[in-house]
Amino acid sequence: MTMTNQDYVKQLPGDGKAYHFYAINELARAGFGAIDRLPFSIRILVENILRKFDGKIVGEKDLMAITGWQKRYAAPVEIPFHPARVLMQDFTGVPAVVDLAAMRDAVKQLGGDPARVNPRVPVELVADHSVQIDYSGTGTSLTANVAKEYERNSERYTLLKWAQRNFNNFKVVPPNSGICHQVNLEHLGRVTIAEERGGKAFTYPDSLVGLDSHTPMINGIGVLGWGVGGIEAEAVMLGQPYYMSIPEVIGVRLTGRLRPGVTATDLVLTLTELLRRNKVVEKFVEYFGPGMEHLSIPDRATIANMTPEYGATLGFFPIDGKTIDYLKMTGRRKQAALTQAYATTNSLFYTGREACDYTAIIDLDLADVAPCLAGPTRPQDRVPLPAMRTAFQAFQGDKAEAADSASTAQSGAVATLINDTPVTIGHGSVVIAAITSCTNTSNPHALIGAGLLAKAAVQHGLRIPAHVKTSFAPGSRVVSRYLEESGLLPYFEALGFHIAAFGCTTCIGNSGPLNPQIEQAIKEHNLNVAAVLSGNRNFEARIHQSIKSNYLASPMLVLAFALAGRVDIDLTTSPLATDPNGLPVYLKDLWPGMEEVAALAGKYVTEQAFTLEYARIFDGDAFWQDLKVTESATYQWQDDSTYIKNPPYFIGFTDTPVSPQDIVAARAFLLLGDSVTTDHISPAGAISKSYPAGQYLMAQGVNPEHFNSYGSRRGNHEVMMRGTFGNIRIKNRMVAPKEGAFTIKYPEGKEMYNYDAAMAYLAEGTPLIVLAGKEYGTGSSRDWAAKGTNLLGVRAVIAESFERIHRNNLVGMGALPLVFKTGQNAATLGLDGTETYSIIGLSDIRPRKELVVEVKKTDGTTSTFSAVARLDTEVDVLYFQHGGILPYVLRQMMKE
Repeated sequence: MTMTNQDYVKQLPGDGKAYHFYAINELARAGFGAIDRLPFSIRILVENILRKFDGKIVGEKDLMAITGWQKRYAAPVEIPFHPARVLMQDFTGVPAVVDLAAMRDAVKQLGGDPARVNPRVPVELVADHSVQIDYSGTGTSLTANVAKEYERNSERYTLLKWAQRNFNNFKVVPPNSGICHQVNLEHLGRVTIAEERGGKAFTYPDSLVGLDSHTPMINGIGVLGWGVGGIEAEAVMLGQPYYMSIPEVIGVRLTGRLRPGVTATDLVLTLTELLRRNKVVEKFVEYFGPGMEHLSIPDRATIANMTPEYGATLGFFPIDGKTIDYLKMTGRRKQAALTQAYATTNSLFYTGREACDYTAIIDLDLADVAPCLAGPTRPQDRVPLPAMRTAFQAFQGDKAEAADSASTAQSGAVATLINDTPVTIGHGSVVIAAITSCTNTSNPHALIGAGLLAKAAVQHGLRIPAHVKTSFAPGSRVVSRYLEESGLLPYFEALGFHIAAFGCTTCIGNSGPLNPQIEQAIKEHNLNVAAVLSGNRNFEARIHQSIKSNYLASPMLVLAFALAGRVDIDLTTSPLATDPNGLPVYLKDLWPGMEEVAALAGKYVTEQAFTLEYARIFDGDAFWQDLKVTESATYQWQDDSTYIKNPPYFIGFTDTPVSPQDIVAARAFLLLGDSVTTDHISPAGAISKSYPAGQYLMAQGVNPEHFNSYGSRRGNHEVMMRGTFGNIRIKNRMVAPKEGAFTIKYPEGKEMYNYDAAMAYLAEGTPLIVLAGKEYGTGSSRDWAAKGTNLLGVRAVIAESFERIHRNNLVGMGALPLVFKTGQNAATLGLDGTETYSIIGLSDIRPRKELVVEVKKTDGTTSTFSAVARLDTEVDVLYFQHGGILPYVLRQMMKE
């Protein structure tokens, strides 16, 4: 008898609306496995497979595979997952919309109806990544920054408004509203979805993929979601399943509770270090245990937000009573009631009594967590608060001039003027202090605690040193409401932490300019200055290109180090400042009591605040409403635009793909080391006028002050190609010790900009490869890191290991990810980039196939080594054979 999923449709008990659902426990009775032993994250995948079962795209083997989840797999097992929706931000969303617009053009040119290219699942885009901190420290900073944002980005925002008007299932949360993950957590997240189908009301778990690596923040309320590449998300938007390998699930058992004075930020930095050490890359992480009871939903969301920093796919907290209470508090009472009824009925509600099977279990006693920061260049490099002075000095390597821990002297001290005020900065001086990012601004206790610390500092007569650029950028407007009503916002402002934006700002690298005198002093004296931010990423050159040391910290510690004006200090023993009477003020003198924090949060963080602010979330401000757009099935490209251009992905497009051929006589484009991030590959920050992207913009008549950022230019492939591998800190060993966007063009042996060399190779018809070390492609889910790789002519990347999202993105753009055999790398094989390379065996490529790489050295000698194709699934192979996801989807669409 042929199986049908209708046999598993049941009705929720109760006197209300008759909701139907797919009962996963019924599968156990049918012999599909012990559902009640599965991790909760896997149970949601079971429901998804059961609900989408059609015997074609989703078959019985998929249901058997996911219900038979085991602790380990000998080889990847693939399933088709159908996310309920897609979440975007503007940096990644604009190129996705550009791609969809280009697909409409391609369909039209092939004689089809362009309107067929249309999202088939709900898409929500939050414009949060473009605002920069050009103005700070004043009450007019917010308005001035938003005005500057629209001055720079109105063309991009007009494209988004066009998409909102001309695509179905596409909503835009306009700029100046909040950060996508915090808005998703506080409002967009459904937890349980209700819809009408076939005359019946159905309910099922909310799920999503997002075009940002921090999408797992929504895992904090039990929603299955993670970051993917823009190309994969576009395929989901167009009705394709997301093909994924069934993951291992690492259980993290939480016990105890945080000690007084320890924050959720301290906890997540501790977890990031712990889980990176335990190698959870590409795995689901699921939290459980009695310690869950002592973590609020914002605490859990902070932990889930930094999932990509510890390398996992998910950082999942199952639905429980705190989830229901949070939905009510954030104005989603109907969803709360439905979620409680559905989750308890369908074995998706965590009670603390479950005994789930996990691949492995990691234990953490919350009482062991201590105050800390992370840095100076990676979020997993935790630094205990008492060790900050010695850790910075070790990084700086300047022990000879290191000051006494109680002294205010600093090594490398330089005197300068800021607005006619004498200041002294040196190694370790804080020049940026930013309370920013959804990671922490979604946590009312963290911000109210910071507000109380600011109040105590003001009452002690303290001020922030003039060399510190301060900013406050909450992730939602609810924050400003409860801080105003609690009377704490004026204390932030008294210290220069005026609200300067509602967006990602410093966390994404949009920190804006430093004071020119500070910038000059740093450059002339090669100072190792610092930024302290309540964000999630601190990679090299991300926060600001002139700042080498960047530390992640809680909002309270951001304030503390801003007051101290330096990071080379132990705030547990040394005063952070002196008051106007010359008396020392210690951190303990300012630190608030948790009881007072909890009392203020309980009084001012209210359901009414969330309801009022989110009632107008899609309206936009006057800037947004003034944007003029027209309704048209295809986008009207402007030839002279430097922001939006029709990309070349479909030039020469044919109905049938050309079979992959061996890569012959390729050149090594770059020779890279470990932990090369997507920020290194495709920067999001400032565009240098001396680099190819800057030179291109100037040739188009754009003055350097109007360059904007790489992130904002992602709708223009000409800029992004020139910026690929364009980070000023990227380290290509072929030009070592020099840093930056340079390589050696062979056979001439000539040093060139990466872009110029790539164009020269392209003109010769020479394919390129990249050689790299471990953790290639860590960081943001930045599809341009793969798009740029493809457009520069890089056919393959051979690395020791890949970060999940970037590997998927490379496949999605038709580039081949390969891994060295265990114990091998470029160094052990004696590769230096002067060779030519041929990769043999692509004509009959299959998942995880071992390919032969032939190497020919300059002296004519040859050698070979083996590398494994990280095309992990049959669908990976299919996408690669089609030259990427978008050509595949377009060909499928033309067959409909």
